[in-house]
Amino acid sequence: MKNIMIVVAYEGTAYRGWQKQPDSLGIQGELEYACCKVFNKKNISITGSGRTDAGVHALGQVANFTVDTTIPINKIPEVINNNLPKDIAVLKAIEVSPEFHARHSAHKKIYRYQIYPSRIRSPFLKDFAYQVKYDLDIDRMKEEVGHLVGQHDFKGFMSSGSDIKSTIRTIYRADIYRDGDLIVIEVEGNGFLYNMVRIIAGTMVDIGRGKITESLKDIIGSGVRGRAGHTAPPQGLFLVEVDYPDRLKSI
Repeated sequence: MKNIMIVVAYEGTAYRGWQKQPDSLGIQGELEYACCKVFNKKNISITGSGRTDAGVHALGQVANFTVDTTIPINKIPEVINNNLPKDIAVLKAIEVSPEFHARHSAHKKIYRYQIYPSRIRSPFLKDFAYQVKYDLDIDRMKEEVGHLVGQHDFKGFMSSGSDIKSTIRTIYRADIYRDGDLIVIEVEGNGFLYNMVRIIAGTMVDIGRGKITESLKDIIGSGVRGRAGHTAPPQGLFLVEVDYPDRLKSI
C-alpha cells in the first residue's frame, strides 16, 4: 500500500465545505468518488488537513489516502482531475511516509482573507472577497494586526460549536497589505480555531472603520468573544498552504 499526499485547489462557492455531508458529497466526497473510479476501488477514505466551511476556497489544501496502485505518482493528478468537477483540481501528488497524516502531521498553515472596500459591487469578486461599504483606515489596521503574533489564548476568536481542548495557538506572521482594489490579510500559524480567521478579519474591518477603538492586544487578552468583531463571510477566505516536517514528506 502506498500513502499518497495530494495538494488540492478548489473554489468552494458551490459546496457546503470540505467535509462530505449526508445529503452532499462535499469536496472530500468528490475526491473520494473520483479516486474510487481511478483506482477501481469500492471505497477510498481521504483525510484532509482540516475542514473548510461552505464557500471557503483553497489554493493548497492537503489530503492523503492509502491505495495499492501501479499508476505512476506523477500521473495521479491528471487521472484524478479527469474525474473531478471543474472547480476542484489536484495540483500534485507525492508518495509519503506511512506515518504521514494530513491533519495530525501538519505544523503550520497559511490563510488569506480578501476584503473589497467599495460602495460599488464587483461581479467578478462577489465569490472571492468580502465587500465592505465603509472607508477603512488601513494604517490603523496595520498597526493593530501585529498584536496577533505570538502565543496567545484565542478563545475570544472562536465561534461556538467546537469541542477542542485548548484554545492556545501560536501565530508566526500576520500581515495586511493592498493588492490592487483589495485589502488582504494573511495569517500564518500552527493552528486555527473554528472561524478564527474570519473573526480576525471581521475584527480588523471593525477596527478599520472605527467601530472598535480599543487595542487588539486588549481584545485578545480579554478572551471575550463579544469584544472581538463580527465573523466575516466565508467567500473572502482562502487556505493558502499547509506545511509539514520534511521527514514525513518523502519516503
